[in-house]
Amino acid sequence: MYSSVNTIWVLLGAALVFLMQAGFAMCEAGFTRAKNTGNILMKNLMDFSIGTPTYWLLGFGLMFASSGALVGGLDPMVQGDYSSILPAGVPLFAYLIFQTVFCATSATIVSGSMAERTKFVSYCIYSFCISAFIYPISGHWIWGGGWLSQLGFHDFAGSTAVHMVGGICACIGAAILGPRIGKYEKDGTPRAILGHNLSLGALGVFILWFCWFGFNGCSTVAMDSDDAMVSAGLIFVNTNMAAAVACCVTMLYTWLRYKKPDVGMTLNAALAGLVAITAGCDMVSPLGAAVIGLLAGFAVVFGIEFVDQKLRVDDPVGAVGVHCINGALGTILTGLFAYYNGTDVDPAGVFYGGGFRFFGIQVLGVVAVIAWVAVTMTIVFQVIKHTIGLRVSREEEIMGLDKPEHGLASAYADFMSIPQVLGTKAGEKAAKAAVPAPAGDAVPVTKISTEGSKSGIHKVVIVAKQSKIEALKDAMNAIGVTGMTVTNVVGFGQQKGAAEYYRGAEVDVTLLPKIKVEIIVTAIPVETVVNEAKKVLYTGHIGDGKIFIYDVVDVVKVRTGENGYEALQD
Repeated sequence: MYSSVNTIWVLLGAALVFLMQAGFAMCEAGFTRAKNTGNILMKNLMDFSIGTPTYWLLGFGLMFASSGALVGGLDPMVQGDYSSILPAGVPLFAYLIFQTVFCATSATIVSGSMAERTKFVSYCIYSFCISAFIYPISGHWIWGGGWLSQLGFHDFAGSTAVHMVGGICACIGAAILGPRIGKYEKDGTPRAILGHNLSLGALGVFILWFCWFGFNGCSTVAMDSDDAMVSAGLIFVNTNMAAAVACCVTMLYTWLRYKKPDVGMTLNAALAGLVAITAGCDMVSPLGAAVIGLLAGFAVVFGIEFVDQKLRVDDPVGAVGVHCINGALGTILTGLFAYYNGTDVDPAGVFYGGGFRFFGIQVLGVVAVIAWVAVTMTIVFQVIKHTIGLRVSREEEIMGLDKPEHGLASAYADFMSIPQVLGTKAGEKAAKAAVPAPAGDAVPVTKISTEGSKSGIHKVVIVAKQSKIEALKDAMNAIGVTGMTVTNVVGFGQQKGAAEYYRGAEVDVTLLPKIKVEIIVTAIPVETVVNEAKKVLYTGHIGDGKIFIYDVVDVVKVRTGENGYEALQD
């Protein structure tokens, strides 16, 4: 006999956990650069879309088809009898969708740490692997009657089963992938690469906080008894308490340390508190939840800094610090602060007279899951890396993944190009169809004669593709050019804007994004600057750029009043 209230409760939880995909998408998009926004949105859409049929065909059976110690069984399309594991009064399909959204949450965590430099096809493949067997097998150990469950391991809503699994995948993937271009100096010193929209990031955090009440609260999978209602109320309070305290701690700590409260880190702290409380939200008191949140607030700061500065793993959104470190921390702390499991009997935590057995089981479970995920994901990532490749090319990364991976000029402004340094490469389709020109003619030069210049100072103006800025800077530095002015510009030449395409239809583009580089030349011959620029910019395709050369009458340094050559020496 099915229970309408229990079924509605489970389906409500499934809907809320599904909405977490939007939260993760907004967080990741906001904390990364605009040129990758379309790629990020696509990845968050597809990990759920790929994960849904994958979990239906493979994952659910591996997780729940039997109570074997290591793995469930193969049950494509969920045809078997699951009555022994179904919550009271909840039909199979309601429980299937509930577990599906949890699986998708684990897979989507990986996207943030590997953002801005991962091939889309590679992302789809490893997302499939996570949903097909990596998450389900460790999930079987914890929730499907496997060996950890038999020992008494407790992870109520998934600090380890969902978040730590996703966080480990994120850490392994980011480490194998390598950092983004420009993230670290030659001596290993990290450089900040700022996201483009903090409002989106904050919106994502608030969506996730809201949905976490379903993630944790609806994991009671029942609401038809007094005990279930009391438990749900406690879980809601604990979930909220841990997140709020973590925010307060991180705000105060960053305020003291950096002299200003750090907005981005405090937003991550909310998620860290939520992750940490998820394992024991049904077993700890509000005081215990507050302490767990306090420790999570410190852990997220130290964790993100440790990963970034010591391990030198480039994690754009802080996924490893939030999900991996705090997933493990929250699970282990449950072994200390647990006082209640719904029946007022053991297991209890160390601080409530339960001894160290339960605590030891929690530690063992964390270590075992880390080992399983680390080994399997290392294999998956290495196979992908050495076959189809894991990372996009340097040029594609500099350009941003929206254009080369999805044919999207921008995720903003009616899908039109937003001028930005290191942005899109316009007219790619037309360029590929163009007939290469001889190398000597590849960069047309409009040269205003420099002979007879009274000052001996010249200005070289280069208009080129945005994707070439880094290579151009390196080339100029190599010949001794120490200063340049770079401007984002839009315009068109004889082609009146080479064709852009969206969904197979040509977009009316009349102004294309370019960079304009201005260089003042004195001691270095103008011909040297031009020749080096031509070598770097040449592809043989339409849109390689133009170089303009001007005489400069004089240069005046405002601070000292010096003019001419002397004015250019600092």
